[in-house]
Amino acid sequence: MTNVLAIAHKEIRSYFASPIAYIVIGLFALLFGYFFVAILGWFVDAGMQSAMGMGQGAPNLNQQFIRPLLLNTTVVLLFVLPMITMRTYAEEKRSGTMELLLTSPLTDLQIILGKFLGALTLYAAMLGVTLLYIAVLFVYGNPEWRPIATAYLGLLLMGGCFISVGMLISSFTRNQIVAGMLTFGVFLLLWVIDWIGSFAGPTFEPVVNYLSITQHFDDFAKGVIDTRHVIYYVSFITFGLFLTAKSVDSERWRG
Repeated sequence: MTNVLAIAHKEIRSYFASPIAYIVIGLFALLFGYFFVAILGWFVDAGMQSAMGMGQGAPNLNQQFIRPLLLNTTVVLLFVLPMITMRTYAEEKRSGTMELLLTSPLTDLQIILGKFLGALTLYAAMLGVTLLYIAVLFVYGNPEWRPIATAYLGLLLMGGCFISVGMLISSFTRNQIVAGMLTFGVFLLLWVIDWIGSFAGPTFEPVVNYLSITQHFDDFAKGVIDTRHVIYYVSFITFGLFLTAKSVDSERWRG
């Protein structure tokens, strides 16, 4: 475990030693703030219409503001997370430190878990910044904190899936731009795969919908923790890291 934490610490330091961490966190906070203000404007208008008797009832802060906000946030992950994962292995290959890493007294599993933990920590820091916006709602409103905590758990698990895929793709190339573009393409495919569910027929439609990474987040956004979705995300992360281990192992043999 000490070796894993050492690798994770190295990864975190490398993120913040370059502009990557600051750009990613700043961009994510800016986009989250835009969605926050835009949805807040709609929510205030809906509340005013309800107060004037023109609506169907007072809007629910959790379901009609926070839930759409976090669902829109998942779209931002498609663009931001490839910036984190594209360098995990591609930069090691480009700079020539991959050989040193593979010949060090560390197992492939320790390296992979350390890099994954480092990227996940940066992602958690990104989510942590957005809590400043959510805190405003507690100052001026009265949202329920449990659904919010559940939704953030879902965001963390979904991000973990994306990171595991991004690490796998980064292990295939030494070019960070190539890794970033391929990662975005795969993320987008996982995002829209359920769109073809209605055309897949009754046999394959449930399978296609189950593979969709966003379908499993919907219950989290509602404040519901379903073990099926937790198992899906954990299995996805495990499988992604397993494939990354195989890719790194093949790199060791080629070296």
